[in-house]
Parts: sequence; C-alpha cells; structure tokens
Amino acid sequence: MSTLDQPLHPVNLTDMELKSVEYRIKILKAIKKANAGHTGGSLSCVDILNVLYNHVLDISPQTFSHPDRIRYIHSKGHSVEALYVVLADKGFFPETDLDTLGRYKSHYVGHPTRKVAGIEMNTGALGHGLSISVGMALAGNKVFTLMGDGELPEGSNWEAMLLASHYSLDNLTAIIDYNGLQITGPCHTVCNTDPLKEKFESFGWSVRSIDGHSINELTQTFQALPFEKQKPNMIIARTVKGKGVSFIENKANWHHKVPSDDEYILAINELEQERMRLVGTSKKQIVIDE
Repeated sequence: MSTLDQPLHPVNLTDMELKSVEYRIKILKAIKKANAGHTGGSLSCVDILNVLYNHVLDISPQTFSHPDRIRYIHSKGHSVEALYVVLADKGFFPETDLDTLGRYKSHYVGHPTRKVAGIEMNTGALGHGLSISVGMALAGNKVFTLMGDGELPEGSNWEAMLLASHYSLDNLTAIIDYNGLQITGPCHTVCNTDPLKEKFESFGWSVRSIDGHSINELTQTFQALPFEKQKPNMIIARTVKGKGVSFIENKANWHHKVPSDDEYILAINELEQERMRLVGTSKKQIVIDE
C-alpha cells in the first residue's frame, strides 16, 4: 500500500488540543530565545499543522524519501517557527536544534529551506507555494499547501488556481490561514480579496469554510477529501492571529514581534493554564472510520 492509500489515523480530541497548546509554548520559547520570529501567524496556523502532521500526511523521517509520499508545501513561509516545532515533534531533528533559530550559520532561518530535514521546498517569497504544489500534483502526488490570506494578492496564485482547475487536480488541497491580518494591517484594507469562497469557486475549485482552530472540524474536513471529483480542493480556515495568548490575538503589530520578558511570562502562564485545564478534562474520542 502506498502512502497515498493509507487511511487517516484516529484522533483523540483532547490529546490533539493539548498538543496544540504545547506547540504554542514551544513556538514562543523558540522565538524568545532567537529574539526574532513571526509570532502572530505561527500561533494562528499551528492547529492546522497539528492535524495535518498527526492525522493526515503520514510523513515521518522514515517515509520522507518515499516517491509516493504526500507532499506538504508551507507557502506562508514566514510562519516557519510553527513548522519547525511540528517537525521536531515528528522526529525529523532534535528539539534542541530550535535553540539555534536565527543564529549565524544555522539552517533554522526565518523561512523554510530544504537544508532542514522534513521540508519539501524553499518558500517565503509569497505566492510561490501554490504554483509549486500544482506542479507536484500534476506529477501525480497528493499535495497540501498552507497559504496566508495576506499572500493572495500575488498574481501567481490566481494563475496556479486556473491551471489546477484546468487539469482537474482533485489530489491538490490548498488551505488558507484566514486570520484577516498581514504585516501592515487588515487584509481588506491593504488589498481586499474578498469574497474568497465565491472567487475560488469561480476558478473551478471546490471550497469549504471552517473554523481553523477546531481540531474536530479540521479532522472531519480532511476526512472528506476530495470534496468533488476532478476539482481541486480549497479550505478557508478561519483563524485568529496570535491564537492562544489574549494580548497577542488579533493584533497586526504581532506579525513579527518578540515578547518582552514580562509579556513572555504572561503568555506562557496563559498557555500553561490552558494546558492544565485540558489535562484535567475527561478524554473525548473521535473515531475516524477507516
């Protein structure tokens, strides 16, 4: 059985929610130690990465060289801290490597690079991830790409959308981290691309809009792929920039900002409180039919 045919893994809802909180703590730790990083976007997309890497992709250090592996392209490359933390958790490299984030001669830089184990393609020049993914899907691979709503004005995205529809790439899934903010402010004031669902559908994609922080909704949505035969799949994941830390949430100035010592303590305390709440919660099991 190829990796394309593997069934999705069962999900324990509470355990996955707990993992997201732990990922957020590790993201803040890495950014604080490096004194650099894209805090807001990494916190907004980490639930999506959690479900992808722990439920959908079936990618590990042992399977990463398999020619039929599912491909993941991190198009919103500036939120790479979230990806690094998840890849470390999956065993692609020691977690201690994250202590070198942003340091001289470290491969752990501010955007994805293939010099880091587990990364398929260099990204960060916004608008390239979907085009790369279309090429991989044309080659027959099952492909997922995570995009930011702030990169949608790039024209290459829309060219890629046309091509994906033209070639009926139902093995391609794009996910929009739809947090509504980019580096200079709200997306709708910088360059409005709404209404997204109607635009994507007019380009021939099958579209679903979900809560991008709901492990349940993410899991069930990925389970339903492909949404329609011979149509590429688009998931608009509604998220909150800076999710999980009250004073960071929905603040555009946290696009690229490092917490002060006091802010870091407050943020970690908030997340630790949520972690303890989840630890004390009775387990709820979502069983995914195979």
